[in-house]
Amino acid sequence: MNSIAFKSFVGLRQSSPEAPHFAAQPRPATPHRKFRVLAGKFSPKLNGRNLRVAVVGGGPAGGAAAETLAKGGVETFLIERKMDNCKPCGGAIPLCMVGEFDLPLDIIDRRVTKMKMISPSNVAVDIGRTLKPHEYIGMVRREVLDAYLRDRAKEYGANVINGLFLKMDIPKDKNSPYVLHYSSYDGKTNGVGEKRTLEVDAVIGADGANSRVAKSIDAGDYEYAIAFQERVKIPDDKMVYYENLAEMYVGDDVSPDFYGWVFPKCDHVAVGTGTVTHKGDIKKFQLATRKRAEDKILGGKIIRVEAHPIPEHPRPRRLLGRVALVGDAAGYVTKCSGEGIYFAAKSGRMCAEAIVEGSENGKRMVEEGDLRKYLEKWDKTYWPTYKVLDILQKVFYRSNPAREAFVEMCADEYVQKMTFDSYLYKTVVPGNPLEDLKLAINTIGSLVRANAIRREMNKLNV
Repeated sequence: MNSIAFKSFVGLRQSSPEAPHFAAQPRPATPHRKFRVLAGKFSPKLNGRNLRVAVVGGGPAGGAAAETLAKGGVETFLIERKMDNCKPCGGAIPLCMVGEFDLPLDIIDRRVTKMKMISPSNVAVDIGRTLKPHEYIGMVRREVLDAYLRDRAKEYGANVINGLFLKMDIPKDKNSPYVLHYSSYDGKTNGVGEKRTLEVDAVIGADGANSRVAKSIDAGDYEYAIAFQERVKIPDDKMVYYENLAEMYVGDDVSPDFYGWVFPKCDHVAVGTGTVTHKGDIKKFQLATRKRAEDKILGGKIIRVEAHPIPEHPRPRRLLGRVALVGDAAGYVTKCSGEGIYFAAKSGRMCAEAIVEGSENGKRMVEEGDLRKYLEKWDKTYWPTYKVLDILQKVFYRSNPAREAFVEMCADEYVQKMTFDSYLYKTVVPGNPLEDLKLAINTIGSLVRANAIRREMNKLNV
């Protein structure tokens, strides 16, 4: 198996011991979204120039933020070091993201309409029976999606800089600029960057879990998981099996607190796992995931190995002055599912919208109160989702018997419908009271059976 050395993740707290480059296609000009003006009457008007904002990080959060800013009349600078970044990411996106972010279908590798949830004892439950003919989960490669969003931001006027953000000088008053220090690699063919500075009025930190922008504003630490993923090129006849199918494996062997996955891509599958509590054993869990899927990926060749930290909860601070964090930098990854792409892009757009509104389309200076509106809107919209998934992870990922109960519960058609409707459209779906009661009874029954199994297993191990 290919080897990989983990880098030191600065600014993240250790938990319990233990490309293709797609140019954006030209599109007809669309009218700017009309924002309600929220700038304070004392917010100074900018003379002879527009508001200048730097977006640090060119993933989904940064790309979405830069596009929204540029379309809204803000002079925008997007700084990204790895233009061909292949983040270890399952790559699943909900159907609503395709329409909401106007994504072309040719950047979606696979349209998954079936999933298998596989228990610790290898009991497989088919999920997807409630999907309508037009509904699917999109599978993308991050290097493709990220490049597309960056190119589209550039098309709308954002200045895209191939550079590595180093540090930031914080202004001493509310109207002075932030000074960003970075190494520029634009036009460079070797590994030596040119030191440069950039003065801006506001900063959006979209630079991931190991965010230097977060460190610059003393945003605090958070628990994080390690995601480990291998891209495996499998024979064509085996790839047919994964044409529109994804698999999720649960069990202590693949992860004590997460799950393993096999997700289809254009011409290969992504096989991965993650953990918060046992990071040192991540390669062992990865080997177990491959073992569980062995008969379906037999003869496959590993073509890439990837690892990356994934935040487990929002940072203690996500905003200071005219600096705001979005995406993984802010800690916007859901428990239980580990979903982050949609929430990254959505938070980037929401933050940028708050800046456009507060600056009257780039004509006025912004202040912390303008950016805080983004946080208030975000928390109101998505906090319940994060809490529910946090509870589910604590209840069902705590032991193998509990995972068996979880997989058993996933066989229920009502559970599948509620889960998929909520995931695909990112809305809280109202339930049927009678079905909710039946679900509660069935869940209790599953957990009781799980505990009984655990007691019997403990007797056998004595």
